[in-house]
Amino acid sequence: MCILIEITKKIKGQSLFNEPLSKYTSWKVGGPADIFFIPQSRNDLSDFLKSNHDKPITWLGNGTNILVRDGGIRGAVIATKKFLNEIKKEEHNACRVEVGASCMDLALFAEKNELGPAAFFSGIPGSIGGALVMNAGSFGHETWDFVDSVEVIDEEGVIHNLNRKDFKVSYRTVKCPFPLWFVSCLMKFSESETTTKSELKEYRDQRLKTQPLNEDTCGSVFKNPEKGHAGALIERAGLKGHRIGGCSISNKHANFIVNEGSATSKNIEDLIKHVQKAVKKKHNIDLETEVRILGED
Repeated sequence: MCILIEITKKIKGQSLFNEPLSKYTSWKVGGPADIFFIPQSRNDLSDFLKSNHDKPITWLGNGTNILVRDGGIRGAVIATKKFLNEIKKEEHNACRVEVGASCMDLALFAEKNELGPAAFFSGIPGSIGGALVMNAGSFGHETWDFVDSVEVIDEEGVIHNLNRKDFKVSYRTVKCPFPLWFVSCLMKFSESETTTKSELKEYRDQRLKTQPLNEDTCGSVFKNPEKGHAGALIERAGLKGHRIGGCSISNKHANFIVNEGSATSKNIEDLIKHVQKAVKKKHNIDLETEVRILGED
């Protein structure tokens, strides 16, 4: 820890020590990060990585789709939400999106600038960075369907520009050519389609009707298996409303776990394991988590 503190003294940007990550996750749970670093520029980010001395690095956007364990995260957490959050139109059918921008921000930008089809991004609760990492999708579309190229940074703080073909992309999975983190992406859309206010309203209304958007969740917890939908399998296993500690399976959509106000990370992880065991017993299907589980017990 002493070494990490000395590193941050020489680098611009805000550094917080033993910062509770429950303040930054949509589930409102999670132990402390040794260092919580908020860069102010790409140079800050590069300098921090160059000086890191092999300490583990975790990137955090909007804090959705992750479960940080109660013991927290060792090393450094780099927060992108307040820094890498710009969206700029580059061509008549393309825009440059930084990873800290929310998916909803992109959907609204696309509507304003007559780009599309991008309304589906309004159904993804996290940031563009998270969407790139896991090829997030909704309403029949996936993030990487529209990625033309990406700007990334490596472990030495060097920025590279890569093409989509440099990555192996599949359902909720992206394999990178070397250890890297995303900084921005260039997205290209159809020249014949646009995102409309009516589409955004339709998707919003559908989500409000079917998902617990006004409660503390992380978004979808499990990936859909090849046969069927995770939510339907969980519901048929009789688990809607099932509770462990301060969390429960949503009564509105069974692929959501709700923090009812007093949940710990362990409560949520225990409920995840319980769902996997019950679905395996009922349907003989192994549910894989869509949510990433990070940190120490």
